[in-house]
Amino acid sequence: MNGRGLILAAPSSGSGKTLLTLALLRAFRRLGLRVGAAKAGPDFIDPGFHAAALGAPSVNLDPWAMRESTLTGLAGALEEANEIVLCEGAMGLFDGAGPEGEAGSTAALSRLLGWPIVLLVDARGMGASAAALVRGFASHDPALPLLGVVFNRVRSARHGRLLAQAMARHLPQLALFGALPEKPDFAIPSRHLGLVPAGEIAGIEALIERAAQRVALCLDIDRLLSAARSSGFSAARGAALPAFGGRIAVARDAAFSFLYSSQLEGWKAEGASLSFFSPLAGEAPEREAEAIVLPGGYPELYAGRIAGSHAFLSALRRAAGLGKPIYGECGGYMVLGESLVDQEGRSHPMAGLLPLVSSFQKRQRALGYRSARLLRAGPCGEAGSLFRGHEFHYASILAQEGEPLFAAADAEGRSLGLSGLRREGVSGSFIHLIDRGD
Repeated sequence: MNGRGLILAAPSSGSGKTLLTLALLRAFRRLGLRVGAAKAGPDFIDPGFHAAALGAPSVNLDPWAMRESTLTGLAGALEEANEIVLCEGAMGLFDGAGPEGEAGSTAALSRLLGWPIVLLVDARGMGASAAALVRGFASHDPALPLLGVVFNRVRSARHGRLLAQAMARHLPQLALFGALPEKPDFAIPSRHLGLVPAGEIAGIEALIERAAQRVALCLDIDRLLSAARSSGFSAARGAALPAFGGRIAVARDAAFSFLYSSQLEGWKAEGASLSFFSPLAGEAPEREAEAIVLPGGYPELYAGRIAGSHAFLSALRRAAGLGKPIYGECGGYMVLGESLVDQEGRSHPMAGLLPLVSSFQKRQRALGYRSARLLRAGPCGEAGSLFRGHEFHYASILAQEGEPLFAAADAEGRSLGLSGLRREGVSGSFIHLIDRGD
């Protein structure tokens, strides 16, 4: 029998979804349940926190960038392996992309999977008005399975009573699963691409434990569990993106951490073997690798160490000379270039495999969904192959020349021109590919 899913959403970013998700994942696991985690939309950081809470990978479910078969297959696999799946929403409940601004939203994910929604509302500065806010979300799409509310950052017992009374008076059909008191020490630090990754935060385990203890006291855990529903979809295996070879070496450390677990599992399901190496630790990809992948991450914060990782850079150049496919996304793309300028203005030599100079000092934010059409046959597929993905970075390009990799467009179909570079078997772009676009 398949497990059941539940989505934790909010009216806006910054409401406290990630910390509550971590707390609930740990609290559910303490009950002896098999627990799975998911994240709505394109996000590499929040799933790392989920993994810290569970000790198992979290899966991204993206209604815009994933084909329906990919998304439902991943959801079905989560339910098949777990008794309860908790999915953390993205931004506000209805925030998405496309001409109307709702495509790919958390609400769209709920409509597709049938997983019900619990709305986390930041109650600071609100009393009875909180019920009006919740009513607006409930009435925006009456068919959406919004089952109830958790109030966060509640200032006092009296504040909590005001919120509960307003809900009972105006929205008796919605459950109030509990209220969480405001605690200044319950916070996760942020930086330019979002939250600081879980692996870089000292004391993250203690924070998760304290949060789990708090929700066990303040929320109706049993009622939350009973609210979950099965999607009814079956598990499906297979790679959303083509494997670059039968034996793939993947960079993985604090500078190269942005790669979806489902992508790795998809490659393995198609017969590829994977090995991992840390450029920051001076490691090189294994010589036996048939292809090398450099994911995105934070190379701009470690540019000096990467430039000094001679074994890594020499191995990349040697592999390129042998004609092995090398692919870099976002930060990995920057490392394949000639040089990278850090935020202090210092230029660091990179692999020199693509004619690209990038800068983190001269910041230029790029954010949004992307469709990408492959211009020429290569390791990514045949010419004309379509992909969907996401772009989010603050780096700028100081110099770029040579053969482009993709023709790109935004979520509304507007052309963004040419994207990325390729030189023989080496290729990359700032776009994080998520799924095929056909």
